[in-house]
Amino acid sequence: MMSSPWYRDGLRFTCTGCGDCCSGEPGFVWVDEQEIAAMASHLQVSISEFERQFVRQEREGKSLVEYPDGDCIFLEPETRKCIVYAARPTQCRTWPFWNSNLQSKRTWRETCKVCPGSGEGQLYSLEEIETKRKKKDV
Repeated sequence: MMSSPWYRDGLRFTCTGCGDCCSGEPGFVWVDEQEIAAMASHLQVSISEFERQFVRQEREGKSLVEYPDGDCIFLEPETRKCIVYAARPTQCRTWPFWNSNLQSKRTWRETCKVCPGSGEGQLYSLEEIETKRKKKDV
């Protein structure tokens, strides 16, 4: 019989809009064709133009490009707001409920140290967390 995950009583999270999850060390924001099309539509550009400007091909798939400092290309530097927020990729929508953040209480505490909204605000149930966690394996 499988035991319940350590977060079975739920976890708190409310986005503060700080942009910290969109900045820092270089990494990957994986995108699929549907997400690319949604962001292109949001920006009112063709899919081919969007991919030319904002997507890089990696061995594992397509990822959004970043500024040299690792910030996401869609993180507006002055306001620290996402310019494609309404059409942001699933990987962004499911933060902070990623496998890497939910491995243990320790990894969740580390997430809370770097994300001011993690551990605060709205209580997400185990079912809600699992739904988000399973959407994107990050």
